[in-house]
Amino acid sequence: MQKVLLLGSGELGKEVVIALQRLGHHVIACDSYAGAPAMQVADDFEVFSMLDGEALAAAVAKHAPDYIVPEVESIRTDKLYEFEQAGVHVVPSAKAANFTMNRKLIRDLAAKELGLRTAPYAYATSMEEYKAAVAHIGLPCVVKPLMSSSGKGQSVVRSEEDLEGSFTYAMEGSRGDLKEIIVEGFVDFHTEITLLTVTQQNGPTLYCEPIGHRQERGDYQESWQPAAVRREDLAVAQDMANKVTAALGGSGIWGIEFFIANDGVYFSELSPRPHDTGMVTLAGTQNLNEFELHVRAFLGLPIPEIEFRYPGVSAVVLADKEGVPVINGLEKVCALAQTDVKIFGKPTTRPYRRMGVVLTYDRTGEESVDSLRERASSTAELITVH
Repeated sequence: MQKVLLLGSGELGKEVVIALQRLGHHVIACDSYAGAPAMQVADDFEVFSMLDGEALAAAVAKHAPDYIVPEVESIRTDKLYEFEQAGVHVVPSAKAANFTMNRKLIRDLAAKELGLRTAPYAYATSMEEYKAAVAHIGLPCVVKPLMSSSGKGQSVVRSEEDLEGSFTYAMEGSRGDLKEIIVEGFVDFHTEITLLTVTQQNGPTLYCEPIGHRQERGDYQESWQPAAVRREDLAVAQDMANKVTAALGGSGIWGIEFFIANDGVYFSELSPRPHDTGMVTLAGTQNLNEFELHVRAFLGLPIPEIEFRYPGVSAVVLADKEGVPVINGLEKVCALAQTDVKIFGKPTTRPYRRMGVVLTYDRTGEESVDSLRERASSTAELITVH
C-alpha cells in the first residue's frame, strides 16, 4: 500500500480516489473546503488553501506521501519542485504541473519552443496593455485569465464596447495572485476535441478515441466519444500531443484540447490530469475509464491497450442558485435503458455549478452520436437541483 496526497477534491478527484482504492492504495484528499466530493471516499483529508505554501508543505510533512497528485489549478506549484527533489513522485511531474497551471508557460512552450500551431496571442497586465493586445490580435478575440478553471473569467470580445467588461471579468476570474490575461485570436473551428493521451513509465504513449465537446461560459456542458475527426487531422493532433507531453515529462493521463478548422489543427490547452470532458468514459465507452488509466500510468502499471467499445455522451447537471442541494428526478433517469447518472456530492450549490452528470451510451452500435446527444440532453433535464 502506498500513500497518495490528492491536491483537489472535486468530482474528478473523487473518481481518482475510487480508482486508487480499487488498487489497494491509501489516499489523503485535500481541498480548501470540508466535505468536498473526494473527501467523502478518501481514507483521510486535509482542509487548507493549496496556494499557501507553508500549509501545503505541512500536509506533505504530516502524511509523507509516496505520490502527490494535483487535480486543480489553484496550487502553489513552485513547491512541487521541492517535493520532487526530496523524492516524492509528483504526477505527472513538477514541471508539468507548474507549466500547465499557467497558460503563459504552456502556450509559450507549445508555440515558441515546440513550434505547435496555435491561435495568435498576446499578454496583458493593465488596461493599456490589454487594448494594445486586442488591437494587435484583432476582433473577435478570446480573453482569459492566465490562471483559472472551469471557464472562469473567459469571454469573447466582439466589439469595442466589450473591452472594459471583458478585462474586468478576466481579472476577477484569475486564481491566486497572478493578475495577467491572455488575448487569443478567434479560430473559426468546426470541431473542438479533447485528446486523452496516456504516457507510461515503461510503455508506448496511448491515445483514447477523440472526445468532442460543447462549452458555454467557457465551461463544458456535454461531451461525446468518438468525435468525428478526419484521420489525417487526428494524426496531426496525436503528433502535437506526443511532442508537448514529452517536453513536460512524467506518466499519467493528459487532457489536451485542439481546435479542428477547415485549414487544419490548432493546439489550444492542456491539463496534466483527467479532463472534465473525459467523464464520458464513465459510460463504459472504453475498457478503462480515464481515471483508471491515469492511476495505472503514474503507478507504473502496464497498460497494454485502450480498447474503444461503443459510443457515449455525457451531459452536465447544473445548479441555478446558491444553497444546499436537494436532487430530484433520479428515479426517472434510472428507469431508462443504456443510461446512467453520477451525482458528485458537492455540499453546496451556486449558479452554473456542476452537480452531476448524465451518461447515455449504445452497446448495439445502432444509435448515432447525434441521437445519443439528444437523449443525454433530455435526460439531464429530468434531474432538478433545489
